[in-house]
Amino acid sequence: MDSWLSGRSVRRRFVRLRAGAALVLLVLASAGTYAAWSLTTSRTREYVQDQAAETLAVQAEVLNGVLEKYRLIPPLLARQDEIALLFASLASDAYIENRARTLAEEITGLSGARDVAFFAADGKLLSAARDIFGDEPAGRAELLKAAKENRLGRTVALLKGENRVYAFGAGVRRNGRLMGVVAVYVGFDAVERAWALSADPIFVTDSDGIIFLSNRQDWLLKPVSEIDAKFNPETADALTHIDVMRDLPLMGWQLHVLGDRSRVVSAQSAAIGFSLLIFLLVAVIVFFQIGRIEGRVMLRRRDRALALRLERAVRDRTKELSLANQSLSHEIDERIEAERELKRVQRELIQTAKLAGVGQMAATLSHEINQPLAAIETYAANTKRALALKKDEIADDNLNRITAMVARISELSGTLLAFSRRPETKTEPVPVKVALHEALILIRPKADRAGVAIDVDPALESVVVDAGRIRLSQVFVNLFSNAIDALSGRPDGRIAVDLKSAGETVCLHVSDNGPGIAPELANEVFEPFFTTRTGQGNGIGLSIVYNIMQDFGGSVTLLPGDGGAVFELRLKSALP
Repeated sequence: MDSWLSGRSVRRRFVRLRAGAALVLLVLASAGTYAAWSLTTSRTREYVQDQAAETLAVQAEVLNGVLEKYRLIPPLLARQDEIALLFASLASDAYIENRARTLAEEITGLSGARDVAFFAADGKLLSAARDIFGDEPAGRAELLKAAKENRLGRTVALLKGENRVYAFGAGVRRNGRLMGVVAVYVGFDAVERAWALSADPIFVTDSDGIIFLSNRQDWLLKPVSEIDAKFNPETADALTHIDVMRDLPLMGWQLHVLGDRSRVVSAQSAAIGFSLLIFLLVAVIVFFQIGRIEGRVMLRRRDRALALRLERAVRDRTKELSLANQSLSHEIDERIEAERELKRVQRELIQTAKLAGVGQMAATLSHEINQPLAAIETYAANTKRALALKKDEIADDNLNRITAMVARISELSGTLLAFSRRPETKTEPVPVKVALHEALILIRPKADRAGVAIDVDPALESVVVDAGRIRLSQVFVNLFSNAIDALSGRPDGRIAVDLKSAGETVCLHVSDNGPGIAPELANEVFEPFFTTRTGQGNGIGLSIVYNIMQDFGGSVTLLPGDGGAVFELRLKSALP
């Protein structure tokens, strides 16, 4: 009876323990899920905003570039005497009108403008290249006002109520008197075609809040308030977007790019689901452990009640636990030894890959060495004959040539020997130009044979980084070798090493004009034995580059590019 009551008391305590654990896990799950949701929301929103900001910067430059192309045309035309002669007489002279139309058509055709028009000082339209105005010339009043104030006129206008143009105007003055106005009208078809390539909505609003330009045709000439209502995240049918905008004060416009907030929502859902899954697994483990502890407690109670009869079984159980502990200790020792062996194998793998590269380069470098050796033999024979003929000048010249070729062979063999040695693991100040020079000595024959040019930024002459000279040379050799293989068969193959920044962190770009690497493979290219060349290569070159850069405390990243592959190397600067 006492034993039954004791077992019941234990079960009650474990019921309370499970309830407390459930409450704690619930609180932790709520807090953890909220923290994951907040962090994911913040980072994903920043990512979406950064992408929208990049699109905004590019499209702002596109818009400014189109308008800047035509800004100086009216002032330049206003200085021409041939243009001034059009305003010398405002009588109904058919010749002047025809000449004005001819000039307007020529200027329009050469500049690519939407239209070119000439206005008299009183606002009368003298002539235009094309009939695009309708009843009232677009923007005439603003352009005349600017010309009277002796400044460049610029205004937004609608042609026949729907065609949008931007007008530049300059006054034609002679002897301080305003004779007329030259106006150039610019269309936005090229801008909107460029914007149409963007998946994000892009639009421009004027000072009245009217959408003047957009890659969404159904938004044009509508108040921005109507669009804001569609993208209000509080409405039930919200098309959620993030508005990133930039002021264009010279034109009185605002350029907007709407980033897709659905990415934020997807990231939030994934974060919540992942957090709940983790805490569910934790809860299962916790309750499983509590069940195990409860079972052990109950087992010990029954064992104490049956101590005499089960003493042998307890001793056996204790022995089993001791053996399990010994086995666990042995397993831990084996795991530590396995980690040491893994690090050793990784170092051996790097050395093996380097020696494999040395073997591949040896055949090419042997040709580089054989040429000087053959030349040395020839010069030695010539020197012998010159000495016999007592032609000391020729003998001295031949000996100087032999000395230079011996130095060349020494440089090639010394570089190859240094590259094949096992490098030190410590870091020291290393001039980038020295590591590049050694890498180029080894890789240049392969590049020449493949017809690939290698350009090095002259700014790297004074750059010193915290690294290992031989290992840094290996980084360049591996990157150059991969690039040369990718450029095989191209008549214009080119590899470039450029310095991007040189502060506390030195940033280098190693790029080529080959076929490039698909963006979806950016996270896999640094994995061991991963290769995009079927049947070629062992797939460890970039993995070795990644591990070496990690040893230096730096990083290597594959950047997206318009053509070819671009690898960014970041190293600690060794200069104070």
